[in-house]
Amino acid sequence: MAATLPAEHRALVLETIEDGFHVKKVPTPQPGLGNAIVRIESAGVLSYHREIYGGGRGDTFLYNFPKPIVGGISAIGRIAAAGPDATALQPGQLVYVDCVIHARDDPDSLFLTAIHEGMTEGSRKLIRDVWRDGCFAEYAKAPLENCYALDEPRLCGALGYTLHELIYLNYMLVPFGGLRDIRLEPGETVIVSPATGGYGGAGVQVAIAMGARVIAMGRNEEELARLKAHVLKNTPRASIETVQMTGDEMADASALKAFGPVDAVLDLSPPQAAKSSHVRSAAWALRRGGRVSLMGFTENPMIPTVIGRNISFKGKLMYEREDIVLFLKMLERGLFPRGKDLVDTKVFPLEDWKEALDAGAEYMGIGKYVTFAP
Repeated sequence: MAATLPAEHRALVLETIEDGFHVKKVPTPQPGLGNAIVRIESAGVLSYHREIYGGGRGDTFLYNFPKPIVGGISAIGRIAAAGPDATALQPGQLVYVDCVIHARDDPDSLFLTAIHEGMTEGSRKLIRDVWRDGCFAEYAKAPLENCYALDEPRLCGALGYTLHELIYLNYMLVPFGGLRDIRLEPGETVIVSPATGGYGGAGVQVAIAMGARVIAMGRNEEELARLKAHVLKNTPRASIETVQMTGDEMADASALKAFGPVDAVLDLSPPQAAKSSHVRSAAWALRRGGRVSLMGFTENPMIPTVIGRNISFKGKLMYEREDIVLFLKMLERGLFPRGKDLVDTKVFPLEDWKEALDAGAEYMGIGKYVTFAP
């Protein structure tokens, strides 16, 4: 599909960790087989982007990426041009650009856009030679299959979402993938831990929308109270409880058990909580046949009775394509709060990248997000 694209566009380029980002004019990518060029409207900022791009998490196997690179993760944008094999995406179509890129001839080779090169030679080849740059830019090249058409009249018209609110998808999809992976059912009780961060807070919102009863665990009592108030304000009939983590494995397990049998656990622990006992505490509270989704970092989640009580532990990275499709249907049907009741987003221009990354690291929790408007 032909389109007139500018020869150059502005992007946030990271050449070295030491020098940080610079806003630069770079050549605009061109459409080709299997890709689309997207005009970026809202580019999400993760709570740990500052750490990754500042070297705080180091060049580990988890957060290594080639340089120079245009930073970013997922985004909301409009199709500016698409390759000749595009059959549905049209210029002007509003899309969600997803950050999980799979090799087409080996789906097990995958990486996360601009932050994680993956764990195979194939994924490293793709991020290095084909899909290197992220969405902190005016334009981005993306695989056709990573561009999910959004029903703009329904989402932005009838439901009233702004583009900077829709980018909260970036957080909500991750816990949705974990909850779907352990087959959470309406009416079941799920522990979300820790629930006071970006992914945990989004996980609480998603579990409530799925019809579950939620027990939110976290260390910050004030943030737990805000989380519960946020949920009940927007979903008055929601069933939600909170438990403050103390670090005492069995005391925390007793606090969880006080709410009755638990069906499932969703854990989204950041690296700094890898040695915490909260996953074990949650596992003690599970009924026989309970399930645990491990989506974060935890070094010792097992408890002595895991076999005798038929407890299942499943690791999960991100989500699957069918999860995104289903989640968009849920959003379009109005199953989530609207406007600032869903998320209050702080928006920054590319030039204010330092302030944006700082805000992303501090402004987090349920209903909070940071984004760039390139």
